[in-house]
Amino acid sequence: MRLRPGPAVMAVALASTPTLAQERAPGDHYGTFAFTYENDLLAGTDRFYTSGFQLAWRSSSYDPPSWLSFLTDRPSLLFPEGGAPRWGLSFGQNIFTPADTQRRNPDPLDRPYAGWLYGGISINSATATSYGSIELQIGVVGPSALGEETQNNVHDLLNIDRALGWDYQLKDEPGINLVLARQWRVNSDPVWRDVSFGVVPSVTASLGNVQTYASAGLMLRFGNELDADFGPPRMRPSIAGSAFYQPDGRWGWYVFAAGETRVVGHDIFLDGNTWRESRSVDREPVVAEGSLGVAIIMPFARLTMTYTARSREFETQRETAQYGSASLSFRF
Repeated sequence: MRLRPGPAVMAVALASTPTLAQERAPGDHYGTFAFTYENDLLAGTDRFYTSGFQLAWRSSSYDPPSWLSFLTDRPSLLFPEGGAPRWGLSFGQNIFTPADTQRRNPDPLDRPYAGWLYGGISINSATATSYGSIELQIGVVGPSALGEETQNNVHDLLNIDRALGWDYQLKDEPGINLVLARQWRVNSDPVWRDVSFGVVPSVTASLGNVQTYASAGLMLRFGNELDADFGPPRMRPSIAGSAFYQPDGRWGWYVFAAGETRVVGHDIFLDGNTWRESRSVDREPVVAEGSLGVAIIMPFARLTMTYTARSREFETQRETAQYGSASLSFRF
């Protein structure tokens, strides 16, 4: 078994190589709509990062205007040379709670209650072997993020006890994140019929008053549709593949295992509000997580399911965080 396009990709450098730049992705006349839902109930728990959803749109590939083409049409730290650019929009929410949600006055050593409601705009560019993206997220942390209403209404619907400590959640604060990401895709020749192995190294950086971190990860894949995407869509800070996908018109699949390590400089959901007094805990500077999952690529849709386990994020955390993810995407 030999790998293509060569060992330069395996080095996982931030800058794209000349070899990669020659392998241009074909244009795509379809946009992609992706809905992603994450919840710890899918993993049998109810704590820490407890729920999230995201609606994402990625446009068809297009010729960018001149003021933007200087970013996407030449080699850079962010975008691969000769890539097919797309623009994107997203809207999402993330909810965080302590381990014990039945205390009206939560344990001050446990994760604070918090919600994050945001919208995002992104620019993405991909070749056959490399993908880069930049996303600006703007939103609000605190009661206006509607975390309490969302969680307790869902719990009422499922006949689950309400979380009682939301009066102590983080206070309202506008939030902004700039997220930069690069991924590389290296697939083997088929090892059995049309089934191949593949690896997707990735690096990510986020800067903002919500989350500031740098991370590196690796996804291992096995299946017959490894060229359709760069991994399943997820919500940051986890390894996020591509919201768009390009199927070859048949039914396909792949299974995957991924790991990532993050160096965290700031996390408002642990550090507390920036300018106002609020609950907070002592954050761990390094966080690791691992994921397992499956993707089903259909002629008309993509379905992915993922299980994730995450190491301790704060010093007094007694248990790991676990949650499940499901995503459904359609092309238009």
